[in-house]
Amino acid sequence: MKLDAVVYFVAGMAFGVILGWVVGAQQLGRTAQFPTAPAAQAATPAAPPPAANGRTPPTLDQGRVDQLTATINGDPKNTTAIVQLANVYFDGERFTDAISWYEKALALDPKNADVSTDLGVSYYYTNRTEEALKRFEASLAIDPKHTKTLLNKGIVLAFGKEDLKGASVEWQKVVDLAPGSPEGEAARRALEGVAAAHANQTAAPNQQ
Repeated sequence: MKLDAVVYFVAGMAFGVILGWVVGAQQLGRTAQFPTAPAAQAATPAAPPPAANGRTPPTLDQGRVDQLTATINGDPKNTTAIVQLANVYFDGERFTDAISWYEKALALDPKNADVSTDLGVSYYYTNRTEEALKRFEASLAIDPKHTKTLLNKGIVLAFGKEDLKGASVEWQKVVDLAPGSPEGEAARRALEGVAAAHANQTAAPNQQ
């Protein structure tokens, strides 16, 4: 599993994003999303599909798709190739196709927490929030210290369920488990954003 794109969404997140969510999301009847950023090397994250944010989706590497499809046709149980194909679709933001291949990979390797989490993130990208959270729980049953799962669970709780308190619990776990990792840094920034948002929200009435 490559570094999750979600790490970069969180790492580049301005405090104002969380502040805007705290102040306005419930009033607007919708949830906020992390601002989009170039995908890292890998599959796993949380932002709206391209059509929802006006970005031009990345070009699908069709040559790689054809190569991996040929490999899988010759060896239908080649889990490595199946995961790689799912990742190619994920990187091309073809999340429905990615889901299909991640599910196939997980059927062959049900204890793979990385694949399980990538599948959960793909569910979230296709507006299947509850399924995403269930898949993250399955990942954590395999590996309770899986930091990418914990980070993504926090993001989905915050922006899919409007549960900043629950999200903060998950992000704190990431910081405690891997403070110097990309996931740990992303979680720390998210927690700082939550703290700043609450501080600004508390201070606002006193400024009026």
